[in-house]
Amino acid sequence: MNIDHAKATPLREILTRLNYKPKRTTQHKLWYLSPLRTEKTASFVVNLQLNSWYDFGEGIGGDVVNFVCAYLKSHKEEHTVSDALRWISNMAGDITPDWCVFRHSEPLKEESALVLKRTQPIQNKGLIQYLDNRGIAFDVANKHLKEVRLHNKNSDKCFTALGLLNEDGGMELRNPFFKGCFKTKSFSFVRGYDPTSHGIHVFEGMMDYLSLATIKRTQSLKDDALILNSVSCLNPAMSYIKNYHYNMAYSWMDNDRAGTMATDHLDLFFKSYEIMQHKPMNTLYAAHKDVNAWHMHKKNLVI
Repeated sequence: MNIDHAKATPLREILTRLNYKPKRTTQHKLWYLSPLRTEKTASFVVNLQLNSWYDFGEGIGGDVVNFVCAYLKSHKEEHTVSDALRWISNMAGDITPDWCVFRHSEPLKEESALVLKRTQPIQNKGLIQYLDNRGIAFDVANKHLKEVRLHNKNSDKCFTALGLLNEDGGMELRNPFFKGCFKTKSFSFVRGYDPTSHGIHVFEGMMDYLSLATIKRTQSLKDDALILNSVSCLNPAMSYIKNYHYNMAYSWMDNDRAGTMATDHLDLFFKSYEIMQHKPMNTLYAAHKDVNAWHMHKKNLVI
């Protein structure tokens, strides 16, 4: 086990295997009786978002490896980083690493007020113009998207949007005035046109994927692709990478704080697989928010 893999092992799971249960729970924190000493009031806190810990009684804290070093020391055992890595591998090597430690502010949700009325190939002139304004080739969009008609029960009005199916049976929705989802928010998987390829691209949004396909003048990319539809979907999307024999991964995250965090966690995930290389593509569009903004700039398009 390498140090990146060890640091990504959920600390809460390690404490569970040590028979420690939280005495108090808040939204992002768990409070325990300290595993490092004897106490009657819980003063050992685990931050679930950062996968970190702090012992207020001892005045120390850190990551998972720091904790194991401190735990081994408190039990008068050898406590170097190498000792800690070996201990984690033996105690918790089968635990799935929490590669997506951060949580994006956007929740996974359902637009329960929406009722799907009709699905068909793209015909609406307004949607075709919207695609054209964003520089997306019609044949590319028509390959992956549907024109959907929905009824909003709250407003009692109908509207038309572009829809991209996701892996949980929901649909990502876009039109010039609306951005949301129908049913459950989830990621979308797109199979590449070359079945012998061993690469995968990870995109933050549908317009980023469609932009790159348009740039390459292909209806689909050569490699497989994951469209997260939100960085909140990063963690469950990783299961699709684990189950295939990829050796090259390209990430196309937004150039903002959430995108940077997602890129860092993807890098951590890919480093755990010795045969897989990770290439962040952000330098191509460093002056722009995302792939579509970069693509539009090159085509002198403005919404």
